[in-house]
Amino acid sequence: MNYWLLIIPVISAFIGWVTNWVAIKMLFHPREPKRILGITFQGIFPKRQQQFAEKLGKLVSAEFLSFEDIEQKISSPENLKKIMPLIENHVDDFLRNRLSIEMPVISMFIGDKTITKLKGAFMTEIESLFPVVMKQYAANLKTELDLEHIVIQKVAGFSSDKLEEVLYQIMSKEFRFVEIIGAVIGFIIGLLQILITELTV
Repeated sequence: MNYWLLIIPVISAFIGWVTNWVAIKMLFHPREPKRILGITFQGIFPKRQQQFAEKLGKLVSAEFLSFEDIEQKISSPENLKKIMPLIENHVDDFLRNRLSIEMPVISMFIGDKTITKLKGAFMTEIESLFPVVMKQYAANLKTELDLEHIVIQKVAGFSSDKLEEVLYQIMSKEFRFVEIIGAVIGFIIGLLQILITELTV
């Protein structure tokens, strides 16, 4: 056996690692289109950033943060029950304290029993009015706030450097695994080349 053949798996492993490393780098580089030998090269993410922004905008507005979900949340009876004690305290404070400042003459003729009745009437009215107001608010918000457009603008305006930094923070282990797999596969191919060479000699 020619021992110099043993260097083949090492070279193959290096080529496999470099190939995958280059492939990962080409996700982000070059930032701007570069023409080499008549062929235009550009990183996948910079090239597709606008399309990615549009798809993400549609996905966020349709699935992740729909106004229908917001409307259901803010007008649900469960959420109303959570804030009713706060509203009741505010109404009680107004009738017992602030009313005497705003309308001192009227407050002179209102006792605890009247305050309790007024508060009860106010709370009943607020409880029935609150879902209607919240639904109307959500409808106005939907008209004025275009979530899809906002997401598209934000993602499309995201710098390629920042995008690369964020993705590397999230997927650094996966990227390293891809590089190592390239080296391992290259090494195995090198061993197979040695085996084939030895069997055919």
